[in-house]
Amino acid sequence: MLNKIMKRGQRKPKPDTDGYGYPVSGNRNSESVSTSNVVANQSLRSGPASSANNLVSGGAVDALPMFRDVPGSERQNLFGRKCQVCCVQFDFSDTLKMVREKEVKRLSLVELVDYVQSGSGKISESNQEEMVRMISVNIFRCLPPSCYEHTGSENVEADEEEPYLDPSWSHLQLVYELLLRYVVSSDTDAKVAKRFINHSFVLKLLDMFDSEDQREREYLKTILHRVYGKFMVHRPFIRKAINNIFYRFIYETQRHNGIGELLEILGSIINGFALPMKEEHKLFLVRALIPLHKPKSVAMYHQQLSYCITQFVEKDNKLADTVITGLLKCWPITNCQKETLFLGELEEVLEATQVTEFQRCMVPLFRQIARCLNSPHFQTAERALFLWNNEHIVSLIAQNRNVILPLVFEALENNIQSHWNQAVHGLTVNVRKMFQEMDTKLFEECQKQYAEKRAHASEADKQRELTRQKLADAANRTQ
Repeated sequence: MLNKIMKRGQRKPKPDTDGYGYPVSGNRNSESVSTSNVVANQSLRSGPASSANNLVSGGAVDALPMFRDVPGSERQNLFGRKCQVCCVQFDFSDTLKMVREKEVKRLSLVELVDYVQSGSGKISESNQEEMVRMISVNIFRCLPPSCYEHTGSENVEADEEEPYLDPSWSHLQLVYELLLRYVVSSDTDAKVAKRFINHSFVLKLLDMFDSEDQREREYLKTILHRVYGKFMVHRPFIRKAINNIFYRFIYETQRHNGIGELLEILGSIINGFALPMKEEHKLFLVRALIPLHKPKSVAMYHQQLSYCITQFVEKDNKLADTVITGLLKCWPITNCQKETLFLGELEEVLEATQVTEFQRCMVPLFRQIARCLNSPHFQTAERALFLWNNEHIVSLIAQNRNVILPLVFEALENNIQSHWNQAVHGLTVNVRKMFQEMDTKLFEECQKQYAEKRAHASEADKQRELTRQKLADAANRTQ
């Protein structure tokens, strides 16, 4: 009797669903797949308005027909049921597991994308809500650990590591495509859709920008840009949320995969700013964009950052002084690669700078350029000399040559006398000649001052040597 009672207690539960509404996995014999667009034997996490139970019959899920095979009056109901089916999640780490079921979900997603893209009929509000819920279930997930968490290295060269490819991309891509088609569709009423694509949804969408999969970040970039364009009510919130991501990246983690994509979106947003520019936008430039030059990984997103900075200056050239001063504060001391990037950005900013703003910052600016001219790294010195190839910058220099030439003359002479690189030597000779032709009298004065300074320096060296010798002799006498 005791054995019978124990055996009854060990009986397995029926393969229905667990306490959360998900099917109990592992019982593949009870799953059915049809050759047409059908659903796997999986039930869905049901919300209050969900009709997933209508799909379940005795532990099996009924086959779902294709949209073209049902009358127009039934397509809305079929749309909702397909969305519920696509909420089912699969493990893509094992490519041989549940292959048929994965294909069924993929085909359902393809049909949903085609239905929304074709504009076959306006989607009901309840179906829009169900679709956004399904999209959220699929794309909002915990991202896998980043490469630096595996290796323990923070400075891994981008060329040395293989790009990460999400194994579930065959489904994820279709879900992102569905969201994109929904947002850009002319049938989507922003007043209705904003109830589903709300602040919480936008925040979670921004969290996904940290994905290591470049393909996913490209979709996110396009979708967020379209959301910003369509939902005007969300614009301030999106800007603020992006700000917060930048702050966390600059001052806390200095690790994020999607900074470049977010800056690309901001480049388009900045381009649309109205004039006069709001104080909020100027604060964003000073507090977020300029400090983005500080992290070590700036080379990964510098092109997009430089574009955003230049957009600000082109919109309002009075900001040139603010930008150049900010760049000088962030200027690297030992990182020659960053210096070269900064010089390239500086040229773009100066090209949009007017004389008044230039005069406010030219002294600290050309002190820094003089240091770059003498850099032992030939690319940095060469990039600094290339500034004199820009006609607008040469024009600014010519108008203020009385201040600028004394600042850079010594650096030019030192290059001619002692720089190891022949290309840098040749470029320096050209710049020196340009100054000489620009103002011969000023050039000769600078030359005279330089000669006097060298003579004083030589005399000081001799005095130091004499003092050293006297101290050495005095030390020898005391021994």
